[in-house]
Amino acid sequence: MNPASDYCPPPPDPDWILAVDSTFILLNKPAGLLSVPGRGADKQDCAASRIQAQFPDALIVHRLDMATSGLLLLARGPAMQSRLSQLFRERQVDKRYRAVVAGHLAQDEGEIDLPLITDWPNRPLQKVDFVAGKPSLTRFHREAYNAASDSSRVLLEPVTGRSHQLRLHLAALGHPILGDELYAGIHRSRAPRLLLHACSLSFPHPLTGHRCQYSSAAPF
Repeated sequence: MNPASDYCPPPPDPDWILAVDSTFILLNKPAGLLSVPGRGADKQDCAASRIQAQFPDALIVHRLDMATSGLLLLARGPAMQSRLSQLFRERQVDKRYRAVVAGHLAQDEGEIDLPLITDWPNRPLQKVDFVAGKPSLTRFHREAYNAASDSSRVLLEPVTGRSHQLRLHLAALGHPILGDELYAGIHRSRAPRLLLHACSLSFPHPLTGHRCQYSSAAPF
């Protein structure tokens, strides 16, 4: 007998499509929903499969962690997937995230420059590795501090796009994101979900080159 699945995705949101044209689709992915199918029949419900039921040519361009909410970009067809993926590789796509982290950040703004690599014996965890890790850079700006909860609201810019980069970089800084089941330690129970939201996405339109700018308010 197969054990019961622990994957409980949120119900579909009829208003989650924020923008659509002949080249791309922009979604507001809820927390708790996979970006792409996971392993096993119980993990096939995801952002990609839900939108493909309406737009069969939709193809994934980048991913958000299951626990992360916010802006997710998909391409319309293989040619646009190739073009949009190129924009990500060339760092022509600007992304911003909002998060609530434990404690009071000493700096108003700064950079976290720590090389990351998969912690293979403990996958899907990542780790800081100064020998074999890939260069990873995150810029941060402290927006507010809540003394009552001893937490800071921060705006994050991932210059690189490593797996779990924001989550691990903030944890390594000593200010883990609240609700993070992987890296927050004792702070994981301080929020009902990972308090990380992809709030801003800017990129050149794949056909016209016109700069497209979208935003999504954090639901926390």
